[in-house]
Amino acid sequence: MQWTLVVPLKPLAQAKSRLSDTADDGLRPGLALAFAQDTVAAALECPSVRDVVVVTNDALAARELATLGAGIVPDLPRGGLNAALAHAATVVGSSRPTASVAALNADLPALRPPELARVLDAAAAFPRAFLADAAALGTTLLAASRGRELRPLFGPGSRARHRASGAVELCPEAVDSVRQDVDTGDDLRAALALGVGPRTAAVAARLLITEQ
Repeated sequence: MQWTLVVPLKPLAQAKSRLSDTADDGLRPGLALAFAQDTVAAALECPSVRDVVVVTNDALAARELATLGAGIVPDLPRGGLNAALAHAATVVGSSRPTASVAALNADLPALRPPELARVLDAAAAFPRAFLADAAALGTTLLAASRGRELRPLFGPGSRARHRASGAVELCPEAVDSVRQDVDTGDDLRAALALGVGPRTAAVAARLLITEQ
């Protein structure tokens, strides 16, 4: 089974506000874009991924991510993360009604294609499945196989909400790079320890972050 990934990205000027203790207003947009670029580039190298669709209204991000090979869907609902993901999944489903669709966070700069393949291959066994983040509170990936409704419930505490919605929690081994999203300075240090993509590494070098 090959998957279409939908990746949500808010306007860069509004992204990653929780990194304010690590990156100032001048660097955060570039850092958010670098996260997304490294995430999308790694996802497109995954053998289980057919294509990647980014849902965003940010013109710069749309242009840069399209250059990498991602499709772009405007966030027409403008109703937040879950509305954007549901809209993108509907757009994909309108052209391919039986497509398998997975929502993937845009802030996984250490993402490794073989680890993503392991998660998606595990998800293929279930109608809906999800992967918890490194903090074991949120979600980094939600999958709906073979034309099933995605029903995204991202946000604080989404692990519990996705589980309550009937999605199966995936527990594959050795997929740290798929779990390690970046919201805080500590998250970024953890991602750097795993080994981030080249764009994130270049921007992070300007932050003088010490790995812990």
